Amino acid sequence: MAPLLLGLLPLWSCLLLFGGLAEAGKLLVVPMDGSHWLSMREVVKELHRRGHEVVMVIPEVSWRLGESAPYTVKTYKSEHTLEEYNQVFQRFADGQWDGSFKTLVPLLSNSNTTELFKAIYSNCRSLFKNSELLDYIKESAFDAVFFDPSDHCGFILAKYFSLPSVAFTRMVFCHHLDEATDCPSPLSYVPRGISGLPDSMTFMERVWNLFFHLQEVSLCSHLLKYSLDIASDILQKPMTFKELYSYTSFWLLRTDFVFDYPKPLMPNMVLVGGITCHEGKPLSKVSLLLCGQDAWVGEE
Repeated sequence: MAPLLLGLLPLWSCLLLFGGLAEAGKLLVVPMDGSHWLSMREVVKELHRRGHEVVMVIPEVSWRLGESAPYTVKTYKSEHTLEEYNQVFQRFADGQWDGSFKTLVPLLSNSNTTELFKAIYSNCRSLFKNSELLDYIKESAFDAVFFDPSDHCGFILAKYFSLPSVAFTRMVFCHHLDEATDCPSPLSYVPRGISGLPDSMTFMERVWNLFFHLQEVSLCSHLLKYSLDIASDILQKPMTFKELYSYTSFWLLRTDFVFDYPKPLMPNMVLVGGITCHEGKPLSKVSLLLCGQDAWVGEE
């Protein structure tokens, strides 16, 4: 019976998030600050509009998360001020986006990058210091956690409270998603993220793709070590990224083969590219007339 229930979790999670006929559920939302929230916000608003009870947990200090919302928002004390966040991010931006890079070394080995990730992940430690908020989450009996995997706190909360979880993201940097879901990602055919390689690679490009992957494996463990230490402390046992990521019930990937490359997907991975795009307005009569004129001129 247990394997059957686990097998139905992805379907149940999908119905909870997007099924118009599904019963309303209670959802714990763990967002990522900054531009990440702009995409996730539209989905959360729609979930609330469809009758789901949404509770979002955020730090008291943030760039965008503090905006007024129609759903319940629970806050916890942050370890940093907004000015400190701005300074950390500015140092990161100044050091990384001043030119193109052909390897991951400048991006991942820079101390400013490490400090940015530490500032982001420190919020999770602050959340778990708030016993009142933890008691509220435990007593609220949430149906699932809806989170952005760029902030690893969603993984930790789901595992800590043994809740089904749904990840919503454009992409997962580093190699952890493929490993945790046992999703085939052959380096001979699937270019690594931000490598800039085409989907039809020459032999030398495939060698370069392997080199890019090896960089990713070695540097990601260093970059994200602080997050893994937090997870191990909170869950009271040594954790690996594969253990954290593999606990996720369902992955909503905000992309499409049109934007990226054809690659294998597992049953709990669904492409939802364009889900946050605004609907296009109908063309005006003038525009339709001009389009008709252009077509007529082209035929002539």
